[in-house]
Amino acid sequence: MPTSKPRRGIANLPAVDEESGDVHAVIEAVKGTRNKFKFRPDRELFVHDSVLPAGATYPFDFGFVPSTKGEDGDPIDVLVLMDEPGFVGAVIPVRLIGAITAEQQEQGGAIERNDRLIGVATKSVLYRDVKKLDQLPAPLIEQVEHFWISYNELKGKRFSPLGRVGPRAAMNLVRRAE
Repeated sequence: MPTSKPRRGIANLPAVDEESGDVHAVIEAVKGTRNKFKFRPDRELFVHDSVLPAGATYPFDFGFVPSTKGEDGDPIDVLVLMDEPGFVGAVIPVRLIGAITAEQQEQGGAIERNDRLIGVATKSVLYRDVKKLDQLPAPLIEQVEHFWISYNELKGKRFSPLGRVGPRAAMNLVRRAE
């Protein structure tokens, strides 16, 4: 009699590794590139989703936390700071250092929360001592916020940062979305 195997793959990856406490980040856009891919759980693959305009690139690797669902119906977004760019589909264990809390107004006018978690790759050498968002230079965080404002404008949406929170509040955002 065949035994059923546990389902594997990105769609079934837990948000948090319970052993280490690291959050899993799945990369959809790589630092320094213009392309964004979107994970299709129904097909277990990544599909090209959009291209930033010439001159614009992702400031850091960007992706989502699997097994979560934000107010917008998508998995929670995460920006990953690490020494070198990763690749689309990579699963990066991260230590959350905070989040930019935000509201996003969709094209139809509906306003939803759409926070951006910020994490450091647990194997990063350059960022190994960064434990909290306020340890990063303020202009860097301002530029990241500006990137998300511009990014959403291009899609006919409005992104409004509400504030910045630390690692504990960022982890609470993940836990509420699981």
